[in-house]
Amino acid sequence: MSQEPEDVKPKLNLNISYDGQQITVKVKTNMKFSKIFEAAEKRFGKEPGTFKFTYEGDRVSKDDTPAGLGMEDGDQIDAFLEQLGGHYNPTRCGGQTSSPLS
Repeated sequence: MSQEPEDVKPKLNLNISYDGQQITVKVKTNMKFSKIFEAAEKRFGKEPGTFKFTYEGDRVSKDDTPAGLGMEDGDQIDAFLEQLGGHYNPTRCGGQTSSPLS
């Protein structure tokens, strides 16, 4: 009558894609994404904090969990390089601005 103990923490296979490459990571549903992000960045050969991650178009926070986002086995997360800056200042870029005094 010996039964093997059931895995009380179900696991999911999540696909993470970046720049045409895809990796699969096996995670627990209650695992914080900070740990998942770290593993993905390492497997893609990037420094920690290099990527931002999205799931179904929404940004994934390092404190989110797969269970909290309602993820299922085989779901995909997209990784993008973190972009800093991007503020457009027309006066510094040679553009013209209208002045209220003109």
